[in-house]
Amino acid sequence: MDLQRMQELKARLDRLIDKQRAFMYKPIQIAEILYRYRTEPVQHGLSNLSNKEAYRNSSKRWRDEITKKLIGRVCTSSQKYQDNLFEENAVPPPVLQELAEVNNQFAGVVERYIYQQFAKRQVAIQGIAEYLKRNPDEFSIAEFLRKFEQSKGLKKSIDKAYEITVYALFNAVLDAVSVRVEISVNTDKLSEMREFEDLVRRLVGVSLEQPSRHIRAQLFRAGVANAADRGIDMWANFGPIVQVKHVNLHEDLAEDIIENTTADEVVIVCRDADAEMVERLLRQLGHKVKGIIRESELIEWYSVAFGKYRRELGETILTNLMGSFREEFPFSEELSAFYKERGYDSIPKPDTECPFWQPDPQ
Repeated sequence: MDLQRMQELKARLDRLIDKQRAFMYKPIQIAEILYRYRTEPVQHGLSNLSNKEAYRNSSKRWRDEITKKLIGRVCTSSQKYQDNLFEENAVPPPVLQELAEVNNQFAGVVERYIYQQFAKRQVAIQGIAEYLKRNPDEFSIAEFLRKFEQSKGLKKSIDKAYEITVYALFNAVLDAVSVRVEISVNTDKLSEMREFEDLVRRLVGVSLEQPSRHIRAQLFRAGVANAADRGIDMWANFGPIVQVKHVNLHEDLAEDIIENTTADEVVIVCRDADAEMVERLLRQLGHKVKGIIRESELIEWYSVAFGKYRRELGETILTNLMGSFREEFPFSEELSAFYKERGYDSIPKPDTECPFWQPDPQ
């Protein structure tokens, strides 16, 4: 294969990589197909890559085995989204076959290249984790977010960075002002309460003997997601849900997001430029808006928390941030051993030019 075609293939693979979030599920799926095609093609039914049905589903399992090993995470995106990998705008079978030819010619160099790009994102994740270990006097939320904006590999995950930023601040403030939620039984409903006391006690923790109780007000993240979603980001044990939308919203997208919100009360955190449109749409659609929080307000509250109240709030917020960051962006302790086990560290520099070959960092 000539150099120009290899450069075109690399550019196509780079476009796929650039579109990925931190964990590069789709490129790793490609790497695992290439690895098996190079090492044991017959055993894995990969004698002909033109038939994507021979590897479409099995390659998801190969990918998940590796990502679970490296970061304890598997892809949870929809099957439709996952299968887009083999469409014309990504890596269709003819392109995959060409990548396999280059990979075989140069002893696994395309696999190595993909895991090198994954390693770069891991280095960026580790760098942010180290930044979160600073004391409150040295921490800046603007710098924390800027690290995502400036990282080519993490920029796609800026929405998750904002989500954990919101979560860390809101819970710390709820604790600081000692917000409590009361759960109580309506005294007009004692007859029903007698019939269903066991159910009510197990479900909400109140009974005829203890008809009310107080709990700490808290926010809970709905869970770690791989693809951008339009659902709940956080829910509160005192009523509203919270949606963090650090994306460029146009009116149709904003309306779609709002219409898919089923909660009675909604708090939306969004960019300043989108706040007016979101507020107008919420009024039109009749949602009970608990509040709209602008990005600039979030930054200002962080400034107050790490300024005037850094002793009361700073350590708590950093602890909250670190916990959520580690959950959202796990760092692999296994990547170096895996890389060496596969022999990627010993692939020699080709005698002829190959754009996929890059030296490992020293």
